[in-house]
Amino acid sequence: MNEQTTAPTPIVSRGPDSKGWYWGTGRRKTAVARVRVKAGSGQFIVNEKPLDVYFTEERDLKNIMGVLERVNLKGSVDVRVSTDGGGFTGQAGAILLGLGRALINYDTNLFPALRETGILTRDDRKVERKKYGQAGARRRFQFSKR
Repeated sequence: MNEQTTAPTPIVSRGPDSKGWYWGTGRRKTAVARVRVKAGSGQFIVNEKPLDVYFTEERDLKNIMGVLERVNLKGSVDVRVSTDGGGFTGQAGAILLGLGRALINYDTNLFPALRETGILTRDDRKVERKKYGQAGARRRFQFSKR
C-alpha cells in the first residue's frame, strides 16, 4: 500500500505594514473590528479610549484580555482597535476574532494555542429577519378558531 503523507498546510501570515502594525479583522453579528498589534508596552485602545473605559462589562473585558494571557503577550504588545456596528457584546466578539487573526500575523507559532481555545472560529449567527404576516421572525399572530 502506498501511504501518502500530507504535509500540514503552512500558515500564511501577512507581514507588518509600513509602521510596524500587524492587522486582523473580526466580525460578529453586524459588528466589525479592525485590530492592529505591535510590540510595545501593553497599551490597549478601542476607538481612541482605553479598553476598560470602552467596555464596562466584566465578561467582555475578561474575554478580550484572556486572549493575550493565554499566549503570554499581556503587557508586551500594543493593541489598537477600530470597531463599528452592532452592540457592545457583538463588538467584543468581533475584537476577539480580530485580535486572534492579528496575533497570528504577529507570530505564526501562536496558531495552535489560539485554535484550541476557539478564538479563531467565526461565529456566523445573525439575527433572523422578520417575515410578513407574522409578529416576528418566528412568532406568529394569535390564531382564533371562532
